[in-house]
Parts: sequence; structure tokens; C-alpha cells
Amino acid sequence: MPTHNQPGRRNILKAAVGGFALLSLSRQSTAEIAPFQFGLTPVFLSNDLELLGHLRAYLTAKLDSPVELVTRRTYQEITALLVSGEIHAAWICGYPYVQYKGELDLVATPVWHGKPLYQSYLIAAADRKVDDWHGLAGDVHAFSDPDSNSGFLVTRALLAENKVLPEAFFKKTFFTYGHRNVIRAVASGLAQSGSVDGYVHEVMRETEPDLVKQTKIVRKSEWLGFPPVASPKSLAGDARVKALQQALVSMNKDPEGMKVLRLLRLDGFAATDPSLFDTIAAKVETVRQFG
Repeated sequence: MPTHNQPGRRNILKAAVGGFALLSLSRQSTAEIAPFQFGLTPVFLSNDLELLGHLRAYLTAKLDSPVELVTRRTYQEITALLVSGEIHAAWICGYPYVQYKGELDLVATPVWHGKPLYQSYLIAAADRKVDDWHGLAGDVHAFSDPDSNSGFLVTRALLAENKVLPEAFFKKTFFTYGHRNVIRAVASGLAQSGSVDGYVHEVMRETEPDLVKQTKIVRKSEWLGFPPVASPKSLAGDARVKALQQALVSMNKDPEGMKVLRLLRLDGFAATDPSLFDTIAAKVETVRQFG
């Protein structure tokens, strides 16, 4: 065999080996990509396995990255993970968003009935003869979470505006750590009244009508910024956070995204200005000033 062919063969062999090595490295790198961690708080109907499955599938496809949905029992746990940068983004509440506004970027806000807004409801048992919130004085009252806007702050601010503390107005209060649980507590008589997310109440009116009809709405708050999706400012340049925003705002144009929205009873998501949450920030200040 002529010797002048040997270098050519060696180069071909090296190229082939190098190609296989690069292919192997590429596969390994893809397998080792850390998942995008997306947090969920109990404000949403996050115990629905079908919903979680569709949400994970949709985000995984749009981010071109494995996605891990991170759930915790309390808002505080998810907020702590988010602010510290231990998770990439989370669907939180307007209350912790305004508390940590300096450390968080607003990614997108859900749109419900055409607007990025919702209300807080004060509810009582359906057979109660009570027409306004004053009639709830002396109740055993169920709150959702100490870091919930609709499930705590709104009622706390209402009382502060009227120069009264919850412990003076109500006989007893407790936290259920979930809006569904507030409705269940009032329906079962464990609580005489409760503070609940109006969006969750309305969705449950469709999904669990027999439960919700055991309650009545005593008061609806003004319209407030819907619980948003936020990310840490430390990840402001992260390509996957940008991809998440695009995935959310275009969700209503994608078949898989539409499955998620139908399960959530939402119209879609919108990029909104942080000023949407100024009314919630004002409630935080009202409570702070009253003490």
C-alpha cells in the first residue's frame, strides 16, 4: 500500500473519532442541562395533575429545556427560593411581589375575563343573614396565607382603614394554606367566614359547585393586579427567563398552551407594567402605618 495515503487515512480517522466525541459530548451536555425550575404557590389549583402535566409539557417544549415544577405548602417558602435565586421563576402573589419588588422582575401577568385583574372575596356560610363585612364581627375567620393578598392582606387593610386589628374584630383567626381550604372551612362550619381569592372561588363554582353553593359572597374588593409570574433580578439576562416570558404571552396561540389555559380558566398572559400592583402596595402601607 503506498505510504502517501497513510496521512489522509489518519486524518479521516481522527475526524471520525473527533466527530463521535463531539456527538457524545453534545448528548451528554443535553442530558446534564440543569432543569428550569418554575415555582407554584397554593394560590393556583396546583394539585391538578392534568394541569401540571400540560404546563410542564408546554414549558419544556417552548424553553427547549427540561422544566421542574416546584411546589411548596406556603407562599413564604416559594418566595424565599425565588428571591434567593434558587429557582428561576415563580407564579407568586401580588403581596410578596410588592414586598420584594426591588429584587424581582415582572415576567407576565395572567389575563382573566379580558383583564390582568382579580378580586378578593369575603365569604360566609350560605345561610348566614349578613349583608356586609361589619356583620362578620366576632366570627371564627379563615385566612389563606399570611403572604396572600386576597387571602389576608386585603381584609387586614380593610380593618386597618377602619382602625381595628383582626384579633379585635374576629373572635379567632387561622390560616388554611390554600384558597380551596378556606372555602372548605366555611362550607363545613369550621370557620364562620373567610378571606379568599375571587378567581379561585369563581373557578370552583364551576368545578365544585356543590361545595361553593354552601358559601355566599359578603364583600368583593376593588379590582387588583392578578398574581404574577416573576423572576429574580439576578437572572435578568437569562435566555430561558426571556423564553418563559415569550412562552407565556403566546400561550393562547398554541394548542398545548390552550389546554393549560382552559384548565386554568384564563384568557392568556400579558406583559404588564409593575404599576399594576401599586394598589396592593398601598394596602401594605396602610397596614404598616396602622401597626
